[in-house]
Amino acid sequence: MQRPTPSRNTARNSIAGLTLLELILACTILLVLSSAAMPLAQMTIRRQRESELRRDLRELRNSIDRYKDAADKNQIQTEVGSQGYPPDLQTLVDGVTVSVSGNTGGISASALAGASSTAQFGSAGTSTPAPGQNAGTATSSSLSTQSLSTTPSKVRFLRKIPVDPMTGKADWGLRAIQDAPDSHSWGGSNVFDVYSQSTGTAADGSKYADW
Repeated sequence: MQRPTPSRNTARNSIAGLTLLELILACTILLVLSSAAMPLAQMTIRRQRESELRRDLRELRNSIDRYKDAADKNQIQTEVGSQGYPPDLQTLVDGVTVSVSGNTGGISASALAGASSTAQFGSAGTSTPAPGQNAGTATSSSLSTQSLSTTPSKVRFLRKIPVDPMTGKADWGLRAIQDAPDSHSWGGSNVFDVYSQSTGTAADGSKYADW
């Protein structure tokens, strides 16, 4: 007995059914893969933000240290009781007038180095060397008698206040030199240190506010 030949419509429905099954399987596989990749992508973004936070904190603290260094050299005027630290972060951005006198008797280290260079090359204004003195070298006494430019200049210690990648705001926690090391309440007299105001926890288990 001869078996009946399947009709064209029956074969077409069978092919369509297999195609739908393959589509469901493909979507399921993609869903599983995306679910596995999601935590990895989130961890990558988190690591990037943590790296950016460390970089911003380092930049802010370096700016504070440069301001403090200039204050210790008497190159900038600071308020009494500030101990040479900036009054706020905006001062680092706005800049301050830096005197070139410093602690070198009216001549800063850079100006002194420039004067020495000028003297070595025999430029105008170099004192005539005494007998027995090297013609290419000027003494400190001869440099002090030279007419050097001491025009004050304005120096910015920070380009801009960075945005905290954890809070999305350019709002940082501040500590004064008089505050406790773990204080989260700024005394308001100066800026000794900065910290993130995020309450989150880093991947290593530490608090962002403790960095």
